[in-house]
Order: sequence, then C-alpha cells, then structure tokens
Amino acid sequence: MRHRIVSELMTTEVVSVRQDASFTEIAKLLAEHDITAVPVVDDGDRPVGVVSEADLLRREAGRLDTAAGPGLDPWPAEPARAEATTAGGLMTSPAVTGRPEWTAAEAARAMERNRVKRLPVVDASGRLIGLVSRGDLLRVFLRGDRAIREEITGDILVHTLGIPPTAVTAHVVDGRVTLRGTVERRSTIPVVVRLCRSVDGVVEVSEHLDHRVDDTDGPASGIDSSRRDQLSP
Repeated sequence: MRHRIVSELMTTEVVSVRQDASFTEIAKLLAEHDITAVPVVDDGDRPVGVVSEADLLRREAGRLDTAAGPGLDPWPAEPARAEATTAGGLMTSPAVTGRPEWTAAEAARAMERNRVKRLPVVDASGRLIGLVSRGDLLRVFLRGDRAIREEITGDILVHTLGIPPTAVTAHVVDGRVTLRGTVERRSTIPVVVRLCRSVDGVVEVSEHLDHRVDDTDGPASGIDSSRRDQLSP
C-alpha cells in the first residue's frame, strides 16, 4: 500500500514574513492572498512562529479592552501581545512544523496534538519548503472510488494477502467499502478489514465475509454466513 505524503498535499508557494513585518503588512498579505495565517521565518528561512487572523484579532481586542479600563483585559497573561506591532511580537511560537515525508495521518495527528490548523513544512535543515493545512489533508478523501477499489483488490487482497480477486470482492461507494466473499481462514478477516481501513480515502469498512477453516478460539467452525461486522475508522 502507498499512502499519500505531505509533499504531495502541501502548498509550495508559501507566503511568509520576517519578524519585523508590521501588523498592517501582515493584514494586507492575508487579504491579498486570501489566506488565514503566515509563517514567520528568520534570516535562514527557518520558521520561528505563525501569525494568524486570530492573533491579529486578539491583539486588537486586547487593546480595546485595555483602553476601556483596568481589569477588563481577557488576556492578562499576555499583555505584551496586546501592544505588539510586528510579527515577532504577534506570532504564536515556537512554530509547530511538519516534514515532507510524513503521511497525511501523521500530519493530522501533529495538528490535533498541538491544536493547530496548519503546519509549516521544513526540510532536513529546517528551512521552510511548504505549508499543509487541514483542508489539504482532507484531499485524500477525494480519491475516486475506482482508485480505492483497485488498491484494495490489487495491493491488499492479491499482493499482500494472496487472496484471489474472485474470492473476495470490494464494492466502494463514496469511500465506503463493502467486502463480500469467502477467505480460507477465519483469522484473516480482521486483517483484511484493518488493512482496508488504512487505505487513503476509505471512510468506512463493512465486511460480509465467510471462512472455510476456523483457526481461532471462537465457538464456530466452517463457513460462518451469519457474521456481519460493521467497522468504521
């Protein structure tokens, strides 16, 4: 199986700013390029932080609340950011970065773990080479049903597990996979399901598989036509 990696999904023409970029310059860049954040890089093009629309709005809200009177600032732990005028002061840092060889799943886990919506992508030397967002990662689910079915049938069933394509069929509609047929051993069934679930673009796997030999500790033996498991990722 081959998973799509970050280098195939990321944007390579990245809009970035230096730490001395002003509030106004950043706001203009966001509007001109229709983006919601920009990486902040040092002189070696290494990301040191990210400035987002939320950072700009937080700064303005903090200024308004401070001007309204004492005790009204909702970000008392970050008074400096409320007065910041450049990217260096406004940015969220350190930058959470990704690598081009990561799979979409690895990038998604990094975003979830760090509660960020995008990752500046860096090479082995730490230089910025791209940007991957949540929207970019969701593109793996735009794969056609035919491509998903061919990967399941060819890569998983035939090449990985040695199951003839006539023994098990995969029906795919909108990323939802239904498996039907008969495998030799009962223990193979969860393996088939698990591998199918890992295919890029698969949303759900439903199996209706029988077996010829029960090699598990379960009570049943022979062909089990009553087993109907619904498994979702």
